[in-house]
Amino acid sequence: MRDQKILSNEEIASFCNQAAMLFQAGIPPVEAVSIMLSDAKTSDARELLNSILAVCRKGKPFYQALQGTGVFPDYVINMLVLGEESGNLDICMQSLANYYEKEQNISDSLKGAISYPLVMIAMMMIVIFVLISKVMPIFQQVFAELGNEMTGFSASLLKLGNTLNRSSALIVVFLAIIALIWLLATRTLTGKRIARNFLNSFPLTKSFYESVACERFASGMSLTLKSGMDTFESLDIVSHLVSHKKMQEKIEVCKDKLHSGSNFAEALGASGIFNNLHSQMVSVGFKSGNIDSVLNKIAQNYERETDKRIQRIISVLEPTLVIILSVIVGLILLSVILPLMGIMASIG
Repeated sequence: MRDQKILSNEEIASFCNQAAMLFQAGIPPVEAVSIMLSDAKTSDARELLNSILAVCRKGKPFYQALQGTGVFPDYVINMLVLGEESGNLDICMQSLANYYEKEQNISDSLKGAISYPLVMIAMMMIVIFVLISKVMPIFQQVFAELGNEMTGFSASLLKLGNTLNRSSALIVVFLAIIALIWLLATRTLTGKRIARNFLNSFPLTKSFYESVACERFASGMSLTLKSGMDTFESLDIVSHLVSHKKMQEKIEVCKDKLHSGSNFAEALGASGIFNNLHSQMVSVGFKSGNIDSVLNKIAQNYERETDKRIQRIISVLEPTLVIILSVIVGLILLSVILPLMGIMASIG
């Protein structure tokens, strides 16, 4: 198995999708896991399914089989407990599959939005480094052969290039440290938590992550309420899912309002979790008895809004970075070409 490493969103979604299809066909957990085991392609998957199957064959509940593996999040286990108690295990598995598919989509979108500008910036730095450290000395030789020397901005660039050449080993070490920090921030739980806290509070990304938190809250509440959980239990579970301090504080306000006698729609409105439009939708859904469907609709709205924001960011970043790179390269070249043209003209 994975040495107690939590499964990724994609792996959880795939597992839940397969289990949901088999459960919906009326196949009990023992037979369902056996079927999944026969189709497993990797040794990790076979080891995981064998572990689940061994517990199921002892007559224990399905959630205990998954809990014993140590690779499923608490949210999955809690939802399966509810699913088995309510007799809606197939519905619960499908809801979990949909939820983790959304989580994977959000994660992929965030990675795409962050990776693209980083690649562009890295390319810009490489081009500028080559121009300053390799191309500028060639122009210096040309100036020297013509009996002149670089001055002003071009001379400053030349000095910078010489410094970079002498410090190339230090630069490589610095870049290696940056790469190591990046790996720690994206591959370890501690690094992910630190990076998430920073992005949640950073002014340029704060509103974006608030929108993501609203989507996760709405999606999680829709799933828990649809599965039959009471409101307080749903809020407790979803509070751990959103991983957003400000949203967690709003959830606590919502719970306080419920304790003081407000209904769920009123508590949501007073806590400020949603904007006025979505709060009105929740109020109508609460009165009509379709609160889970309304929350799912709100989650879809936030998901579309998140995708649009990411696309807007990418559409603005691409030309902006290209323009910045072009201007910098142009200034560097002009700083040596114009004086060189003046010298050639005076010689001519």
